Amino acid sequence: MQRRRGERVAEALDAIAAEVPVALSYNGTPFAVMMATPDDLTDFALGFSLSEGIVASAQELRVDAIDTSLEGIAIALSIPEARAAALDQRRRNLQGRSGCGVCGTESIEAVLRPPPRLPDSAPIQLHALQRALRELRQQQPLNALTGATHAAGWADRDGRVLFVREDVGRHNALDKLIGALSTRAIDPLSGFAVVTSRASFEMAMKAAQAGIPLLAAISAPTALAIALADSANLTLIGFARDDGHAVYTHAYRLLDDPVDASGEAAA
Repeated sequence: MQRRRGERVAEALDAIAAEVPVALSYNGTPFAVMMATPDDLTDFALGFSLSEGIVASAQELRVDAIDTSLEGIAIALSIPEARAAALDQRRRNLQGRSGCGVCGTESIEAVLRPPPRLPDSAPIQLHALQRALRELRQQQPLNALTGATHAAGWADRDGRVLFVREDVGRHNALDKLIGALSTRAIDPLSGFAVVTSRASFEMAMKAAQAGIPLLAAISAPTALAIALADSANLTLIGFARDDGHAVYTHAYRLLDDPVDASGEAAA
């Protein structure tokens, strides 16, 4: 590549993020083709299947094969026959754009149907959100190399980021995170998710479908994402920064830090 810095132009090597077609098939029948980063593919397949409502638990999904070719990656999955029959009602072979939150959905009513309402859950304190944002920035090795990927991180109630998934597509990064949560049998109500993207309708839908009670995004939400989060009892935070944020729905899940006798916030 050729890089310019001010008046200086030089030939240089650069790290480039991979983006390949990833085809998902269920019980031998193609369902979707996504453009994704070819890492953490088992997490991706499981998280996609959960967030799209194809299966209800990790136990209902088996990864039969992951085949790599010059054309892309094919992931063969098996699901129970009852799930396969339901999938036949919505099956389409789609080519997604670095993620797909409404794959195989053929009507406006089906797209806008809200997920099951999340149960009320205990709040987190402000310092936990701020800690999670700091730690998320430190746990993105692929983006540090390429500057081309999104990340989704899972934080416990103290704000410790336990793991992060990266992908060129923001939906894919969240799907990978959801898959990792399920593989580890982590209760979604025990923490929250932070993402390095806007909070679109699909992102809010995936979080709610996975049972995640709080989604914090560094960029803005959309109007439809706010409406869905409100109906699903999902706490949706946008513009999340070290020095501020905006809570759009169900603010009871985020509390100011307690103040000690000196008047300072206690972490």
